[in-house]
Amino acid sequence: MIFYAHNFMANPLDIAYRRRSEDDQHRETFHYHPGLEVLYIHDGKGTMIVNNNSYPIKPGMLCIFQPCQLHHLTLEYDNGQVFERSLAVFEPTMFEDDFRQWPSLHDFYKFIHRGELPVPCLYEVHDPHLSSVFQNMHERYRALSDLDDKQEEISLFLVTLFRAMKQIWDRQKGRIPAYRPRHEHHRVERILTWIEDHYAEPFRLDEMARALHLSPWHLSHLFKQATGISITEYITTRRIHLAVQLLTTTSKPISVIAHEVGLTNISYFCKLFKSRMGITPLQYRKKWGTS
Repeated sequence: MIFYAHNFMANPLDIAYRRRSEDDQHRETFHYHPGLEVLYIHDGKGTMIVNNNSYPIKPGMLCIFQPCQLHHLTLEYDNGQVFERSLAVFEPTMFEDDFRQWPSLHDFYKFIHRGELPVPCLYEVHDPHLSSVFQNMHERYRALSDLDDKQEEISLFLVTLFRAMKQIWDRQKGRIPAYRPRHEHHRVERILTWIEDHYAEPFRLDEMARALHLSPWHLSHLFKQATGISITEYITTRRIHLAVQLLTTTSKPISVIAHEVGLTNISYFCKLFKSRMGITPLQYRKKWGTS
């Protein structure tokens, strides 16, 4: 499943402090959330792919994944390496009013969840205050049962969190380090860029290989090694991701959406969508659509 569904009305916040994975416990494919995710990495090594670009995973890394933004983590667990992170996932529109009394902070909050971020990750954050913000909320939130109490605590937490994030962002603005990906990941970025330009067309591996000047076997092996999934699987994921966006933000007929994501057979599209999302496209639109 590429879509991590969450009932924000019943539980407005998914919060974790120093969640720890080791020995290949945390294995992910490309995925996305309906809400905004703020991820702070305390320890870990690997590679993150966001917006067709790869970023080395390092301690002290602060990541922001906007609603429905595809991302992928490949982690290294050799020599006893662990992956330890704090995170918060929430629906940003539910708490926007809480920021209106602070215009500068409100503008930053809107920029983070709706703006075009120059990068999804900041490095060398290493901020004890940021870590304590996650820790305090994690400990308080577990003790709350009343939804009104949760809403109040979340509002206070988010204002504190985004104030800390704004200070970090302002300090690093203009000097965000340009981390160069390793050579093999640079080639994966080229593959992802090609897919982004062509995923709504019928897929032919040999055509893609010619365009990227790689053999079909090398192309497939390189992509699978870097991402953990096949090119075909990723293209399917990208098509379903676009279908979800169109179903929830437009009133286009299902048949038109199927065609726009590169699947002209509507029966196959509906069957594929249900196999991935658990419900049909029409049911999904009724449940998650804005109209």
